[in-house]
Amino acid sequence: MRTTIALATIVAIAGAFSAQASSLGRPCTTAPQSQWLSVEALKAKAEAQGYRVQKAKISKACGEIYALDPNNARTELFVDPTSGEIIAKE
Repeated sequence: MRTTIALATIVAIAGAFSAQASSLGRPCTTAPQSQWLSVEALKAKAEAQGYRVQKAKISKACGEIYALDPNNARTELFVDPTSGEIIAKE
């Protein structure tokens, strides 16, 4: 019984980490890279909305921002790199 509970706990924790590390799976824009904002500009836009950015990058035509929301909950934001608009959250 203890082994089953421990295994279930490990699977749940692993699932939480893999969900955070996953990407949106589709581009957030079809605009050319020359029209994208810098990573620093995307971070500034997220911070202006109350997020505390911990890490940010652009991957597969989508800005990925790892941050704490205004309630201090960890979140991953997927943003359009041309505008900084939030497309999705995890």
